[in-house]
Amino acid sequence: MFEKKQKDEWRGGVFLCTTKDSLEADILESKLRSEGIPCLKKYRGASNFLEIAMGQNTAFPIDLYVPEETLEDAKNIIIPIPLGEDQEF
Repeated sequence: MFEKKQKDEWRGGVFLCTTKDSLEADILESKLRSEGIPCLKKYRGASNFLEIAMGQNTAFPIDLYVPEETLEDAKNIIIPIPLGEDQEF
């Protein structure tokens, strides 16, 4: 999820991570915003068009950006937690 783009800037924010589709991006954006961290999505390729036309994007990745002063907090909020085979939802 985290790539080496960490100090890339876009529209006043710094790179946080890349998501595989719009559902993952929406979930992370919602979590960050619930914690008081603003988030911007930068669409790649035709992903913005696909999301508008079809309601979702499953073909192109989406980059997430946050204000630089919130970068470390944002990373701590969206740390993936692996579920073992013995754990259930």
